[in-house]
Amino acid sequence: MKFGKIPDITKIDFSLPPDPPGTTAILSTLPKAKAPKLYVGCTGWGMKEWIGKVYPEKAKAKDYLSYYTKQFNTIELNTTHYRIPSVETIAKWKNAALPDFHFCPKIPQTISHSRDLGLSKGQIQVFCEAIQGLEMHLGCCFMQLPPYFGVDRIMILEKFLDFFPNHIPLAIEVRHESWFLNQQNLSQLASLLERKQVAFVITDVAGRRDVLHQRLTNGIAVVRFVGNDLVPSDFSRIDEWIIRLKEWTEQGLQAAYFFTHEPDNLKAPELAQYLVEQVQKLLPNIQTRGPKWHEKGGGQMSLF
Repeated sequence: MKFGKIPDITKIDFSLPPDPPGTTAILSTLPKAKAPKLYVGCTGWGMKEWIGKVYPEKAKAKDYLSYYTKQFNTIELNTTHYRIPSVETIAKWKNAALPDFHFCPKIPQTISHSRDLGLSKGQIQVFCEAIQGLEMHLGCCFMQLPPYFGVDRIMILEKFLDFFPNHIPLAIEVRHESWFLNQQNLSQLASLLERKQVAFVITDVAGRRDVLHQRLTNGIAVVRFVGNDLVPSDFSRIDEWIIRLKEWTEQGLQAAYFFTHEPDNLKAPELAQYLVEQVQKLLPNIQTRGPKWHEKGGGQMSLF
């Protein structure tokens, strides 16, 4: 993930900003969940480098997804960004998943990167019909708008949200600097997402601290966390996130999707495991699960 990456992170202030008033207001309207859910995952399952750790020794590529769903309870499904999956592919994914596993498909770029966000070509209907085949395994879809999609195009986004089926959970990620230029622009977007019951993706990455806006717009938090090769600040940042998740769930947050990114994603499972184990230790009321490493011989062990 190149977005927001910089070669020298030593001068970056990684502290989480305080919640804006809108987040507190949204949380105050939500019923308190007895057992909030935390879904933690990576961005793909086709990593042969995970064999012997995330996957057992001698794991075959055709079984990677099945092993992945045993280790994580969600995935940032990037493959759907490049093509709409077939009925057969959807069925294959669904059948490989454990009961509590959620796929979070990324909206295809034929939609997110088109001039009118796919409204004129029928792609939205095709995509939605396909992913609904995941049934109970469909988590929160998310649309990553291109870097050039600025606040001047908010009416196009509103038309898209009017058209997108409201029974399919959705989150929106924006990157253009104009959204964060002033409070008015950010509030305009947040208000739209609130009205449409759409989540506002929060990205925690070194080179763009403005996208760490902490603005919730419904009962779901979607966090994309970009680490820096498991340096100490990766873990201290996770510690801060645990405190924030505690605060949010105590105020009414119902679910959070937290996706860990590392360079080439080779070490993303380590970060996911650290998050889950700390949450299980410090916040036992939150339902979650995460990876346990495979030992040679077929057993599993925990890193921490």
